[in-house]
Amino acid sequence: MKKIFLIAVLLVVVFVVYWFKFRADDTPEASKQQALKVGKHSTAFNSSIDSLVQAYLEIKNAFVEADSLKAKQAGNAFVVFVSRVNIDELKKDTTSIFETAAGFLNDVKASAEGMGKGQNITDMRQDFKSISDNMYPFLRAIHYEGKNLYWQNCPMAFGEDKPANWISNTKEILNPYMGKKHPEYKSSMLHCGEVQDTIKAQ
Repeated sequence: MKKIFLIAVLLVVVFVVYWFKFRADDTPEASKQQALKVGKHSTAFNSSIDSLVQAYLEIKNAFVEADSLKAKQAGNAFVVFVSRVNIDELKKDTTSIFETAAGFLNDVKASAEGMGKGQNITDMRQDFKSISDNMYPFLRAIHYEGKNLYWQNCPMAFGEDKPANWISNTKEILNPYMGKKHPEYKSSMLHCGEVQDTIKAQ
């Protein structure tokens, strides 16, 4: 009786070893793979993003100077650079990065086109706010690989408790919503704001 019991225990042990060692190897290979990281971008892609960022900064600088004509011209040039960005290479990644980036880029373009039709600098700055609000997550989504940029905020861009953000290539606050010639504050609020985030190369 004891011999039969020992044989039964041995069979159970053999079965358990087989199950955990050999059956685990039968797991489909696809289920073992981890999601691939976003790949490095091509030189052409990074160049188009750098040009887009530079065109955006031209708009920002025009608003700092309170120059609505220059801002409109910079906005029209910016639309051209948006159209030149080819994000097709993002399709190679295993995430939904392409769809996400395309959505933000379309919103950026729509706001830029609207800014070109603005009747006054306040309306144009509202469109610039929308551009900024979509540019920031766009750069995050594509895993931006350029020079450091800074996500900055003014808590009263359009009045009390009406904040707005923008992207800058320097830590220094040069507020595009207040500018140098604000109708109420003149240039006294030019440096109003703070850096909320740094967009670093990934």
